[in-house]
Amino acid sequence: MSNTIYLGYYFKVNPLQPAVEILIAELGYAGFESFVETDEGVTAYIQKEEWHEAILEDIQILSSDEFEITFTSEEIEQTNWNAEWEKNFNPIIVDDACSVRAPFHEKPNTKYDIIIEPKMSFGTGHHETTHMMIQHILKNDFTDKSVLDMGCGTGVLAILAEMKGAKPIDAIDYDNWCYLNSLENVERNHCNYITVIEGDAEVLPGKHYDIIIANINRNILLNDLKTYTATLNPGGILFLSGFYEDDLSIIEAECNKYGLKHVETLERNNWVALKFKK
Repeated sequence: MSNTIYLGYYFKVNPLQPAVEILIAELGYAGFESFVETDEGVTAYIQKEEWHEAILEDIQILSSDEFEITFTSEEIEQTNWNAEWEKNFNPIIVDDACSVRAPFHEKPNTKYDIIIEPKMSFGTGHHETTHMMIQHILKNDFTDKSVLDMGCGTGVLAILAEMKGAKPIDAIDYDNWCYLNSLENVERNHCNYITVIEGDAEVLPGKHYDIIIANINRNILLNDLKTYTATLNPGGILFLSGFYEDDLSIIEAECNKYGLKHVETLERNNWVALKFKK
């Protein structure tokens, strides 16, 4: 990996939301494998061998009249991504009960201590949506529950679910970087009941879960809610995040369409995390 050449695309977006989350979703499907949100927009990375001249032609939001999006790009040699995130990755503690830290951080006095090396995957706990999903997991009973962590990123939510007694657990992400990173983090935290799967909602038919955790882009959630509901056991719980307070009515209406009852809302800096029951 150390000699892998990447291209970095630096997007300036105005207004930022919901354009940035749509852009990230579309770039992900086009082959970009990692993203860093910035004050001006988002930086996206793709391996040079996966890149082609028409790579942005299918990115529909770039031609939208609703947003002004400009970008520059450059070739980057992947020398040491770990050093980059280590400089910026600080440990977090959620509700004095769950810590998320790197191996080089001092162990805190928390009931649940998760050790991850996020590299370029999403889900360190710093983002509002991951933070709130951790809060939901802490507040709910996961003992002997079958769980799906959809769009698992670093695997941190699946890992916490196992620490709270869940089994078995599927952690799924379509991003190869996230898939590999989740495998590493599952092993690092000595988890025994988590199966990491590379894919999207298409791998779900035939599977059934007591609890589904989905912290993903709003448009993907809306597209896949029917599939989530079909795989959720009667009386099962669905936790959703990855969208803004302004999107709550759209998400709730779609959930109601499939017989899901809204139970609880957490809010943090205009982001929301919802709990539904089937």
